[in-house]
Amino acid sequence: MTRVLVVHHDTDVADNETDYLRRAGYEVSQCSGPAFGPCPIHAGLPCSIVERADVLVYDVWATGESDGGRALVEGLAALHPGVPVVLTSAGMEPDWVAPAGTPGVVVLDGAPQGAQLVRAVEQALATAARVG
Repeated sequence: MTRVLVVHHDTDVADNETDYLRRAGYEVSQCSGPAFGPCPIHAGLPCSIVERADVLVYDVWATGESDGGRALVEGLAALHPGVPVVLTSAGMEPDWVAPAGTPGVVVLDGAPQGAQLVRAVEQALATAARVG
């Protein structure tokens, strides 16, 4: 079973995303992100939770950083290069987010819902598999 890690600072949104993904057959775990506690990625260390995931659904604002999460997402890519990422950004999208077509990265504008989220996860996994 494919394992998805949902990282979002809003537990209600994370619960909704988790529910969509579980109904689609994914095994899902959650993390509130570094805004709510120490994050090994900031220290240049791999994250044990990310290591257990096949794909991340990551809210770029979950970092609580002024750069809109850019440093953390770059750290994730450097420390966990084989883990594809679906970047979400409810509301304003940061100007640095990876462009569409970046291998292993899918960008969703707004709050992802049901089938849209599932398609994005499938797309990220498929793109990462072609690269790897």
